[in-house]
Amino acid sequence: MDASIVNTTPGIWEMIAGAGGMVKFVLFILFLFSVVSWAIIVYKIRLLRRMERETAAFYDLFWKNRQFAQIYSSTKNYDKTPLAAIFKAVYSEITSTVKTGGNDAGAPSLQKDDIDRLNRVLRKAVATESARLEHAVGFLATTGNTAPFIGLFGTVWGIMTSFQSIGARGAANLAIVAPGISEALVATAMGLAAAIPAVVGYNHIVSRINRLNVEMDNFSADLLNIIERQIPRQ
Repeated sequence: MDASIVNTTPGIWEMIAGAGGMVKFVLFILFLFSVVSWAIIVYKIRLLRRMERETAAFYDLFWKNRQFAQIYSSTKNYDKTPLAAIFKAVYSEITSTVKTGGNDAGAPSLQKDDIDRLNRVLRKAVATESARLEHAVGFLATTGNTAPFIGLFGTVWGIMTSFQSIGARGAANLAIVAPGISEALVATAMGLAAAIPAVVGYNHIVSRINRLNVEMDNFSADLLNIIERQIPRQ
């Protein structure tokens, strides 16, 4: 008897195949959410790993070589780290705003307006790089917040359909109710299966992005301090 029960118990794919049209549509939506979420997680983790390596290497280059022109020429080898993009933005601004003739020797000098302009360039560059880091991460938060409710909607719809079927038959027992309910509950399980990795991946990625944001803020402060020391104010 036990063997016959096992043989007649539907598997997950049989339950999905036997689900109603609305439940199948919900499962398809959740499947897309899950696939996109995993693609974002894998891509972002690989990208952040490379960014972190290049950030550490660029920081070493920056402190070992104080010649801005040489550092600028090396930025082409650091296309992933946000520090290189910040440095290039500031260096381009320096070359166009630093004025000569501040003293008799004609040495470069900075005016107060130049410092303010460099601060604005730094803030804009940091904001741009932060937005680049956070690109597509919001989808993980959306998946984590909405997938369980989408799955719950599919479950409620499936159970409602099952009870309608029971009402049409005019009889109800466990053998009639159980298959429809189990098929409907697949939507809840799929919603959780999409949401849990998305939430875990989101928290992990955001924590690493926050560390890079701190690196950018520290680098911006260090860069501005060095500029003020190397190029005196007028």
